[in-house]
Amino acid sequence: MEQSSRRHHRARGRGRRVLALSLGLGGVLSAGVAVLGVSFAATAPPTPPAPPAQPDPNCTLTVPADPLTAQGLATPYVLAATDPAKGPCQETNANQSAFVQATVLDPATGAVSVYDPLVVDQGTPPAIAPVRPALPQNAVVGIWFGFNGDVLSLNGRTGDGSCIGGAPGGQPFGQFAYCNAPAFFTAANTAEQAGKLTVPPLGTGKDGQPCLTTRDFGLVDQDQSDNVTAEYLATPQGRTAQKTKRNAARLGRTRTMGNTTALLNGSDNLLLDNFEDPALGCTPWTAPDLADPGSSVTALALNELQAAKDQAAPVAVVPLNDPMVLENGRQSRSKTNLYRAGVDQPQLGAGANGDPRAYCAAIATVGARRIALDRPFTATAASPQAGQSLFDFLSQRLAASLTNLGCPQAGSPPKGQ
Repeated sequence: MEQSSRRHHRARGRGRRVLALSLGLGGVLSAGVAVLGVSFAATAPPTPPAPPAQPDPNCTLTVPADPLTAQGLATPYVLAATDPAKGPCQETNANQSAFVQATVLDPATGAVSVYDPLVVDQGTPPAIAPVRPALPQNAVVGIWFGFNGDVLSLNGRTGDGSCIGGAPGGQPFGQFAYCNAPAFFTAANTAEQAGKLTVPPLGTGKDGQPCLTTRDFGLVDQDQSDNVTAEYLATPQGRTAQKTKRNAARLGRTRTMGNTTALLNGSDNLLLDNFEDPALGCTPWTAPDLADPGSSVTALALNELQAAKDQAAPVAVVPLNDPMVLENGRQSRSKTNLYRAGVDQPQLGAGANGDPRAYCAAIATVGARRIALDRPFTATAASPQAGQSLFDFLSQRLAASLTNLGCPQAGSPPKGQ
């Protein structure tokens, strides 16, 4: 990746890691043995402490065999450093956490469900073995990935699951990848057209406007429709488990694995489902969790299906200047189309040409107006950044997005009414 792209990913990663750090695991501070060295170093100037090691922002996930089957879904993905010389990757380090989320369609009935495959460190077993999901006959499974670092790569049985992590022979998208997503969306859209799958309406927010979607310029940023809403439990010993009621209860009773922490993926989808919707009195679409009977959860795929159906014009779709679809810092039509295919968006064409100028203009006008309109509801609402209101978070995110996209409209954040 060229230098300008690396700089972007580092800046972008820091912004995303705010959420992971505030909601995930905190760092562990260890005191050294300096007091023991005083008598030995009395005649020499003290050696300044080494700066804290920066976690490797680039990691790789190994895809298990047959990832679209029940056995494959229940087999943990393995996280490791893309370049071991730059240090390890650890799932319980919130700056390096990777996430996997599957959505399952029963083509016979149109029913949808969600399953979050587990991620573990290389050589580290799960804290509790994942639940093997019960899949309907002829189930169509789509899988999406998220990452709290900079660049996530895939290896392993990627061909078994039609997995796409970027341009063939080129650079990864960054924090995003998918397996079998186009086939899932084709099946879901077919089921909807046949009257089997019902996509719930958006509803109306407290501001009198339609509730937001992942294609609303009031929500999107420099790289829309990325990352997932999967969550995991992490133990102090560096092991992970699926976030279910049963696992939380079991780990909470275990003296050696107690004090678990939730790992979350800083994402547009989490921002929508966990922060924007509650602030505006909206309800996200949820589906049964196959790992946690009786529970329902949100998912990237559900958000994109709802956005595709109900988002009114202007509709935000991945533009050519989205940093995740650049190739060596240059616009790439083929990579943009690959990304769009993974989130059920139209391919580049007359109706959705990916024009960076139009995208910038819409964020700067339509997006800024919606953020300002919602200030009465977001100024006192919780945000992904601890100690910051949702309004301030959204305003600063908008300003940063305009800058990172190279928009001529980059400037002051919206002031509100």
